[in-house]
Amino acid sequence: MPGLSLYRLRFERLGLECPYLCARFFTKTNNIMLFTNLKHVESAAQHAQVINEHENVMICCGRMGPMCIPVYGAMEELEGEYPNVQFYDMDFDSPDAQVIRSAPMCRGFMGLPFTVYYKNGEMVKATSSIQSMEQIRSVLDTQFGAEVNAETHVLA
Repeated sequence: MPGLSLYRLRFERLGLECPYLCARFFTKTNNIMLFTNLKHVESAAQHAQVINEHENVMICCGRMGPMCIPVYGAMEELEGEYPNVQFYDMDFDSPDAQVIRSAPMCRGFMGLPFTVYYKNGEMVKATSSIQSMEQIRSVLDTQFGAEVNAETHVLA
């Protein structure tokens, strides 16, 4: 898209990194994806499909900000340790993210990201704000059972 490149060029000349801003504010699509190496949930329909097709699912609903990026990084690292869990992200500002934002377990949450855990299609745990890898691992072990990492043969 020509407009996107022009804005990206302007921000780069100022010494600013703006891929999220450019993609978020200067494109005409409602399908917003986060810049992570995780699988993306882009709609409420896809959200329903993901949680119903997989036994164990973790979805981090956030933005490309300082509280969310460390959670995405931890999820990317933990993906290999938990083959029984599907890891996804979802853009918090997407209208379809309402399925997570309005969930009863997320009521009262103030900080991003909203991280939700599903077992057999039901939300079993939700956390808010930045989480360390140890905190995420603890929830994964509690909700989905500890897995043995095949490469290192240690209990995750």
